Amino acid sequence: MKKIQIFAIGALLLLSNIGFAQTKDQEQLKKLETFMRYVQLAYVDSVDSEKLTETAIKSVLKELDPHSVYISKKDLQKMNEPLEGNFEGVGIQFNILHDTITVVSPIAGGPSEKLGIRAGDKIITIDQKIVAGIGFTNTDVAEHLRGKKGTKVTVEILRSGETELLEFEITRDKIPIYSMDAAYLASPTTGYIKLNRFAAQSMNEVGKALDSLQKNGMENLILDLRGNGGGYLRTAIQLADNFLEKDKMIVYTQGKAFPRDEYRSSNRGTFKKGKLVLLIDEGSASASEIVSGAVQDWDRALIIGRKSFGKGLVQKPFELSDGSAIRLTISRYYTPAGRSIQRDYSEGKEDYYNEVNKRYEHGELMNSDSIQFPDSLKFETLKLKRTVYGGGGIMPDIFIPLDTTETSAYLGQLIRKGILYTYNLDYLDLHRNDLKKKYPTFETFNHDFILTDEMMEEIISRATEKGIERNDEQIAHSKRVIEMNVKALMATNLWTSTEFYRVVNASDDAFNKALEVMEDKTFKILKLDY
Repeated sequence: MKKIQIFAIGALLLLSNIGFAQTKDQEQLKKLETFMRYVQLAYVDSVDSEKLTETAIKSVLKELDPHSVYISKKDLQKMNEPLEGNFEGVGIQFNILHDTITVVSPIAGGPSEKLGIRAGDKIITIDQKIVAGIGFTNTDVAEHLRGKKGTKVTVEILRSGETELLEFEITRDKIPIYSMDAAYLASPTTGYIKLNRFAAQSMNEVGKALDSLQKNGMENLILDLRGNGGGYLRTAIQLADNFLEKDKMIVYTQGKAFPRDEYRSSNRGTFKKGKLVLLIDEGSASASEIVSGAVQDWDRALIIGRKSFGKGLVQKPFELSDGSAIRLTISRYYTPAGRSIQRDYSEGKEDYYNEVNKRYEHGELMNSDSIQFPDSLKFETLKLKRTVYGGGGIMPDIFIPLDTTETSAYLGQLIRKGILYTYNLDYLDLHRNDLKKKYPTFETFNHDFILTDEMMEEIISRATEKGIERNDEQIAHSKRVIEMNVKALMATNLWTSTEFYRVVNASDDAFNKALEVMEDKTFKILKLDY
């Protein structure tokens, strides 16, 4: 039997590398290694060495913080792809609709787009094997269509209006994963950028967007970080650097084995002046909180929304002998004013990740008065001495409650079961060309498109078929939101994700508040640096 590669060995190396191994630590690690050897040599049945080792590692990590994790060799590359900014494959966004792989859209610049593959195309065969109607899953699609750059795959496609299958030989290539969902002028002088993660290529995307917006008259900026769970520290620093004058501290880190390390702004960046608003919510974490905390502490921007997640622990990856890795927490993030971003996790992981539900139950998502801060958690901003709060997460300057006025159980089921999404794809499959002729630009679509009664009845009928009982009172209550969602999804598939946000932002309270403060005297009254 192969000798067990136990966690104890890796831990011993880790401790010696960072220079704080102690005799007691070594004794305990030796104890663990001895235990594992007894199991291997003396246990009555054969044991799965790999499984035991992984279980031991995971058990140790469970006793630490919520963000120290084990990553198997198989999962490591997949976890890194969204942050590295690319993968290798054919370049399509797809959905499995009616047991058939349906192209939602080809990825811009990818090999599928270059060959003329279109949104709405249905993939029937891959390398001469039928893949429609056989229960293909998302994982199956990825396994068949992803592959090394330069390799080829042949697909046969059923296209609306064509009587025969169309054959495409696709040469796989590097496919970009974009971290910016939207960038557009929200008013003649105010730009809007929506960032979904802090990835390796994020600053290239943001830089191009800022340059384009400024050339078109942008003087002020709304940066939307709602739902942005973070990413690379260096990207967060680069983004904050874009907004702060030279030599301003952006963030510092500190841990038991790692001394205080400060990150400061440079003279680089194209938006050092101009009104700046950041939108955050309970889904904004880590890198989002670093940027928000930095511009808030330096009185550079106005933060609007709800209290952020509170993830301020720094992880460092350590590779293990078989190609797997652990991401181990080594220090904490602190804002320039000295606030710890990390919230308490002493009650365990389950309690920690249930935080958003607790906030909802306590009314903290609806009313800022429900959020209590002891005096020990009050800090002052560095220029204007405004009161800001520590204790985990970033508290906005202007609180916007969660809007539940038009929600309903019926609407929730429509969304969760994908009724609106699949209806949209099917409708576009039949009417895409007609819609493009009727609405040659997004502006005409946004102004003139309405969801007809016939379309609404078709959605309700589909919902009934999926076991969602018709409820006319709830349908009427949520009708505007249903219409908005269908319109936004349609705009996405006819144009880009930017148009999705141009539709939904029109009814978004935080976005509209941001536009309002750009025009009123809020910035002047608060004396914020712009």
